[in-house]
Amino acid sequence: MNDLHDRFRAASASAEWIFHRPPSTPAAMLRELADFAEDADLAWDRYGERGAVAQLEAEVAELLGKPTAVMFPSGVMAQQATLRAWCDRAGSRRVALPDLSHLVHHEQDGPRRVLGLELEWLTTGRRTATADDLAAVGGRLGAAMVELPLRDAGCLLPSWGELVALSEAARERGVSLHADGARIWESVSYWERSLADVGALVDSIYVSLYKGLGGPSGALVACPADLAGELRSWRQRMGGTLFSLTAPAVGGLIGLRQHLDRFGAYRAWAVDLAAALRERGFRTFPDEPHIGTFLVCSRGTADEVNERVVRFVEERGLVACGLWRDADVPGWVQTELTCYEPAIRHDPADVAGLMSAAVGEGPPGI
Repeated sequence: MNDLHDRFRAASASAEWIFHRPPSTPAAMLRELADFAEDADLAWDRYGERGAVAQLEAEVAELLGKPTAVMFPSGVMAQQATLRAWCDRAGSRRVALPDLSHLVHHEQDGPRRVLGLELEWLTTGRRTATADDLAAVGGRLGAAMVELPLRDAGCLLPSWGELVALSEAARERGVSLHADGARIWESVSYWERSLADVGALVDSIYVSLYKGLGGPSGALVACPADLAGELRSWRQRMGGTLFSLTAPAVGGLIGLRQHLDRFGAYRAWAVDLAAALRERGFRTFPDEPHIGTFLVCSRGTADEVNERVVRFVEERGLVACGLWRDADVPGWVQTELTCYEPAIRHDPADVAGLMSAAVGEGPPGI
């Protein structure tokens, strides 16, 4: 598989990409940051205070309807600090969260080993949390967390009614509700609600600057004003109060202006693509994507499918999909598709044909 990864990386470096955004170069990204900072007359921050960081924090807080926001160099640090702050207030280190949460699968047990959190499963498997799920977690909780959307479950979102009911249940119980909103920018079109509507249902929410917004790095937590001081203290304890966070802050400001109003179109295109893929024998999860990112399944093994995908990129100079991994069901593989600007320039039916040709499941497309 390492050889396949190396071949894919080499072939895709000069190929056209349909999904995700084509990789930029450091020089191109730094030029864009410099041009925007000059045009907007942005000032340096110092240790996360003032300048571009303060401007970004104010804009994000306003969008999410929160009194303030705090910038962090990473989402991992942002969320662990936030949960620890809520737990300290509650006098309990127990956090209820989905077993598919990013904190569980992608942070090398940091929440437990670094900050001493005790994790309880709010949900298990590919489903989103309800008020009944919260009620089923007994005992005293320091916080509860939802991931909006639940990325490792195909970017699933709860219905708006389910999210409202969960929020009400948490407040009745006196449990702080935190949202992993790394992809919340992409999610609000599913509910036909505003970012502030979502912010009103949770006590704090983390947002990413580099996923949907395309910035170089960085994250923020929108929260009550009295929590912000505690988050800044945890940021410093965890080594995140860098001398300057200006570069990722400028990237975030650019992303808000360039991408915020496009995510509804990305989702609508993804819905059409998923339907076209199912017509060609693929399976999608969820059937109708909740955001512009979703899972696709096909028959085969990862080695054989990826060999065909890599050969397709090498021969056609086109990345019709990423690499695949074995699915939970034997004899099936899955991959994740993310529909941004490069994708929606194409007809969804044509892209489904290209994917079918790439994995060896049908005739070539365009």
